[in-house]
Amino acid sequence: MPSSWSIRFLVANLVIAVGIAGRHSGWQKGKFKTLVTFGDSYTDENRLGYFINNNGSAPPVAWQQPVGLATASGGLSWARIASIYSHTDLYNYAVSGAVCSNQVTPRYFSAINAPFPDIDSYELPAFVADSKARTSSGTKFFTGKADSTVYAIWIGTNDLGNDAFLTDSQVPGKTVADYMDCVYEQVTRLYRNGGRYFVIMNLAPLDLLPQYQQPENGGLQSTQFYPDSPGKNLTEIHGRIQNTVAALNQVYKYRTPFEAEMEDCWKGAKIANFDVNALMTDMYYHPASYLNGTAPLNVEGVAHPCDASGSNCTTVTSPDSFMWYDPLHPSEQTSRVVAREFVGVLGGKSKWATYWG
Repeated sequence: MPSSWSIRFLVANLVIAVGIAGRHSGWQKGKFKTLVTFGDSYTDENRLGYFINNNGSAPPVAWQQPVGLATASGGLSWARIASIYSHTDLYNYAVSGAVCSNQVTPRYFSAINAPFPDIDSYELPAFVADSKARTSSGTKFFTGKADSTVYAIWIGTNDLGNDAFLTDSQVPGKTVADYMDCVYEQVTRLYRNGGRYFVIMNLAPLDLLPQYQQPENGGLQSTQFYPDSPGKNLTEIHGRIQNTVAALNQVYKYRTPFEAEMEDCWKGAKIANFDVNALMTDMYYHPASYLNGTAPLNVEGVAHPCDASGSNCTTVTSPDSFMWYDPLHPSEQTSRVVAREFVGVLGGKSKWATYWG
């Protein structure tokens, strides 16, 4: 007689098949008026800058965040671009350097004399506070409605990278399973706060970043984000992070429908898995379909090279020809592509997404 776990596994696979078949109910072009984002430097506009410029203090409740014109992409963040493309109001809580939880992979930042603010204990509570706040004139700060607000989470680059799991710097006893649990716990917290539409973005292809790539494919032995050290082996680093990303993206693929359909954690909610990894991998191997600069297309080099101390930086004349802005961050053109395809996910017809609920 089959075990209960065997039955659950078979049901989970059936749920996956149903999702792939295209359950797009509730997702349509023009439906969403508000976009709320959480994440790290791939998404941040200037929130970390506030911490730096205010002695480590967080922005006040109902802070009117300015548009970030020079983010880690060298230009606009994907979140801002997506809000422009989709004509939505953006509430962006991402913080450069963030991980999902500092209870798992805290990363100290000397400029604020504390770990980088994380999603679990800063970003999400900041949003919840804002969602209930009123401005000085007495109007609601957060104007999003449950049926026209979408929440997006893209986190993991710092959780899995150097000074975290890659270098065995996590809190003793913590594993990558704790990172995954954290991501899904944030969805549950947002659901309890009234959220009903969610986009979960899986891990970017970190192994293709110049910081973690193999030397023969443009990998850099030393960067401003990951300096060289005795015994550092790029081939070993590349293989380790490649395997970790691949394994955890499989978890994303199966856990979302399991939570949404079998555990019934988010009754009445609509969830989309955005396979941003597959999108960026396709960009890497087929750059002519995505990059549009005037220089030869480049997926191995960076548009803004610096020395290992982060000094003596230069910027190429055609950054839109590059997939990467620097050794760790996508370029603005890559961010435009992610934003464009994200808007396609909201429309319910993206080939990069599966839908649940």
